[in-house]
Amino acid sequence: MGVFTYKSVVITAILPAKMFKACIINGDTLIPKIVPQAFKSVEYIEGNGEASSIKKVTFGKGSQFKYMKQKVEAIDNENFVYIYNVVEGDALMNKLEKITYETKLKAFPDGGSVCRTTSKYYTIGDLELKEEGIKAGKDKALGIFKAIEAYILENPNAY
Repeated sequence: MGVFTYKSVVITAILPAKMFKACIINGDTLIPKIVPQAFKSVEYIEGNGEASSIKKVTFGKGSQFKYMKQKVEAIDNENFVYIYNVVEGDALMNKLEKITYETKLKAFPDGGSVCRTTSKYYTIGDLELKEEGIKAGKDKALGIFKAIEAYILENPNAY
């Protein structure tokens, strides 16, 4: 098994508490609402969002994938940290054992926040991942993040 790590940083005008609430706390209902081509639905199989919860994400018509299951590893509402694993589904492409995502939001000195995400891809066997393929997925995630940002800016009292 190999591990490929990819890091990304995004700066937003939204304060960390608002962005965390929209993306993480309410993301399961908000994302299918504002980006239905990405996610059709999110349902909890075990738990309700706390650590050890398992949820099934059904992708929208705009995705090449059908579904994935995620296991919440940690959620820290005070420090705006969220860690989860993709543990099942066609998003693993029969090439990955799992994908771990760690997202941290912190206040940005000029206002807003900085979102740092670390993704770890655990390959099956000696498979070598190409950064271009990983970047395409991260670009889609960035699009969802920007859609949430735009939604909050258009609906400032929603969060």
